[in-house]
Amino acid sequence: MAQTARKSKTKLKSKTKLTSTKLISKAKTKIPARKTAKKTAKKTTKKAAPKKVAKKAVKKAVKTVKKITKKVAKKVATKPTLKRAAISTKAITAPQAVETVTRVGAADTAPDFTLPNQSGEPVALSSFKGKKVVLYFYPKDDTPGCTKEACNFRDKIESFDGQDAVIVGVSFDDATSHQKFIEKYQLNFNLLSDETKETAKAYGVFVQKNMYGNISWGIERSTFIIDRDGKIVAAFRKVNVDAHNEEVLAALQTIA
Repeated sequence: MAQTARKSKTKLKSKTKLTSTKLISKAKTKIPARKTAKKTAKKTTKKAAPKKVAKKAVKKAVKTVKKITKKVAKKVATKPTLKRAAISTKAITAPQAVETVTRVGAADTAPDFTLPNQSGEPVALSSFKGKKVVLYFYPKDDTPGCTKEACNFRDKIESFDGQDAVIVGVSFDDATSHQKFIEKYQLNFNLLSDETKETAKAYGVFVQKNMYGNISWGIERSTFIIDRDGKIVAAFRKVNVDAHNEEVLAALQTIA
């Protein structure tokens, strides 16, 4: 009996050992699997996280680009239209203003006028009837071009007298300015003050000027040769002052 009891105990011990070893081996095999699963999970989450961040960043970038493009589109839509509108108004208004200018020329009756001279005395164009008249419009007293033109007429005064012609200069300057101009250069003919600009408009010499993009209104340097009956024989516009007195004398010679 004792022997059988001992045998059964040893069998139980061996069985328990086997089962424990199996359990340990199973546990050993299971533990690394869990660890590797955790590691892989961490890796996948690490890999997945940057992708999500990248997607979010791309979405934000797309949104900001859309906002910027909308703003730019609005600016482009509004600003150029305003500029175009401004340009179009200029293009429309400027020619209309120019078209209203009366442009008298050869064979037209010279518009009559009465203007004060350098002494403040009234001078009428009709008072020169029966004589030839050189009526010249110039921009301003004592400026380079106007001075040269006036002095050229002054130097040829005997030739003009020989043609029975009277020289009359007209500008927007007042009588005091004319007097100083005459005294400074010893001019020997009348200078008249068209301060209202009405005479310049009547002859079509009050025009729009464009100097390096600056638009203004003023006198276009012009000369009109008027015969004894008050008719315009020749009209010189945009005059070049060099030797202008010679071409004026040549025009006077055509009048009887």
